[in-house]
Amino acid sequence: MNANIRIDILDPRWRRSLRHAESLVRGGARAALDGASAGTVTFALGDDALLRRLNRDFRGKDKPTNVLSFPGSEGELGDVALAFETCAREARAQRKKLDAHVRHLVVHGTLHLLGYDHETDADAFAMEARERRVLRRLGVANPYRVRGAA
Repeated sequence: MNANIRIDILDPRWRRSLRHAESLVRGGARAALDGASAGTVTFALGDDALLRRLNRDFRGKDKPTNVLSFPGSEGELGDVALAFETCAREARAQRKKLDAHVRHLVVHGTLHLLGYDHETDADAFAMEARERRVLRRLGVANPYRVRGAA
């Protein structure tokens, strides 16, 4: 895989909370892109205000979200944006380390650029199975496992 991965850190909290944010994003993206065509993926590590605006303008949902993906064209695999506050809040609520949660969202967003989706149960099953395989290689526990379940 010969992907070009660009990372724009738009909110300084990413660096303060995850000093290795760039390598974490790059590693997660490369793992998810394994075997995919070459191209450029740009990650915007922003805040809730950015993701709220993007979510409103492109999806008609006037609220922040954790991750959004925008497929590209002509050598561009696309763009992925993450919101710091939402990612941190979700990690706390799910009792996960922030770096593990962000890795999961990076993989999730990257897989959307490769055509994976979760609009139907069958699509969600396929996407989640791929996410679990990629995350296992990265040393991240299954994000879909319910805590306390056998």
